[in-house]
Amino acid sequence: MEIKTATASQETKQQREVILSVRGLKKYFPITSGIIVQRQVGAVKAVDAVDFDVYKGETLGLVGESGCGKSTTGRTVLQLYRPTAGSVQFEGEELTTLRGEELRRIRRRMQIIFQDPFASLNPRMTVGNIVSEPLVIHNVYNKKQRREFVEELLVKVGLNPFYINRYPHEFSGGQRQRIGIARALALNPSFIVADEPISALDVSIQAQVVNLLEDLQKELNLTYLFIAHDLSMVRHICDRVAVMYLGKIVEIGPTNLVYNNPLHPYTQSLLSAVPVPDPTVEEQRQRIILGGDVPSPANPPKGCNFNTRCPVAVDYCYQEPDPELVEIEPGHFVACHRVT
Repeated sequence: MEIKTATASQETKQQREVILSVRGLKKYFPITSGIIVQRQVGAVKAVDAVDFDVYKGETLGLVGESGCGKSTTGRTVLQLYRPTAGSVQFEGEELTTLRGEELRRIRRRMQIIFQDPFASLNPRMTVGNIVSEPLVIHNVYNKKQRREFVEELLVKVGLNPFYINRYPHEFSGGQRQRIGIARALALNPSFIVADEPISALDVSIQAQVVNLLEDLQKELNLTYLFIAHDLSMVRHICDRVAVMYLGKIVEIGPTNLVYNNPLHPYTQSLLSAVPVPDPTVEEQRQRIILGGDVPSPANPPKGCNFNTRCPVAVDYCYQEPDPELVEIEPGHFVACHRVT
């Protein structure tokens, strides 16, 4: 019942190994009309032709404003939402074609930590039942072994094992999120989607949860897709970062490259809003304020998706199709007509 650990000799090799490959991923939600006979009259393009890779042992940050498709991307990757089109390969297996027992088998190796620790835990189940539920579903261990393993997991996430018979309402938000993390670890996964795991927590607790995630990653050789709003936290925890706007990835690259040399106008605007602790530097910085509202994903603009708010858009940006991601420097990709 030991929780798996990674050897130091494996880490260098695994940094270059692709654990998740996403190509042309689309998730459209239908818009229907009619009371008795419903017919589709449009679609909300929540995720629209997204490409990215996640390397084993790394943390890829996925950032962007609310409604850009971050959480939908994470859930579609895990097949919680079935994609409209595209390919998702996890550890060499194509997930979009799997059904039933085959998909259930591979779910043991990929898990999710939900955003809201209050809504993601069943209030009628004890902590022991919540954390052991994946073990019961996949028929891992007998009853006694499960209890021992759950107690071990609780200790690993910083909770007292004597809490095993308590209910979620008896815990704080930070403790509930630790329970959610323990549940995600129950089946020894290799890949975890962390869907804004700290956004619902107090600022004083956020750092504790992030440090816990980092410690678990090193100890268990985990790979994260870290979805977040907090750009400062993303810079701290993520090896690479992908920026989303209106269902598309507009920039992706190593965290230091993207933060020190943002190429896409949208990325530049996002980073200009991040506070800097040095008052002298903060006073000299210039904020980039975007005009207008985010277009509807049900009716995206013609040409580049960002042209309605872009401060440097020209006629070409309104006429040509949405730009593809192009590598500008090693590992640093951007989708912008003005840059490429």
